[in-house]
Amino acid sequence: MAGALRLLRTEKTFGLEAAAHLLLDQVAPWVQELGLLVERIEASPPVGAPDDWAPGAVVRMPFAAKLCPGAGAGAVATQALMSLADTAMMLACATAWDGYRPMSTVDQTIHFLRPVAFDVLADARVIRIGRTTTFGRVTILRATDGQAVGMVSSACAATA
Repeated sequence: MAGALRLLRTEKTFGLEAAAHLLLDQVAPWVQELGLLVERIEASPPVGAPDDWAPGAVVRMPFAAKLCPGAGAGAVATQALMSLADTAMMLACATAWDGYRPMSTVDQTIHFLRPVAFDVLADARVIRIGRTTTFGRVTILRATDGQAVGMVSSACAATA
């Protein structure tokens, strides 16, 4: 329960600007080529938040033909969706921790629900912060209508 209380601090400094810098400083160049955009950082519960609200980040991956296997027609490659989810979780962790800490993904389980050929959003939320491991979930959504196209569970371990 003490971890939950830490998450609900209202004075946070990690926000959109810090998240944008993090994408440039801590993300591999080939992931940067996905063109990810940080849409929202939620460090504190918004007005009317549900009881199960958790801190996190929402990241957009704009649709591009280069993200599709083969000749560029069809659905976004699953590898791109996994990279989106992993990057969104890194930002969610930094949000919950109120700043970036060196970390490594130690587990990522993803379930693809349907193919997508549109912009997608990754809504990443931190569920629990442990002593060395942080656990989270990411919902991957079609940006056009909010329909879920994937769901991810993640665990990240601090490396420093």
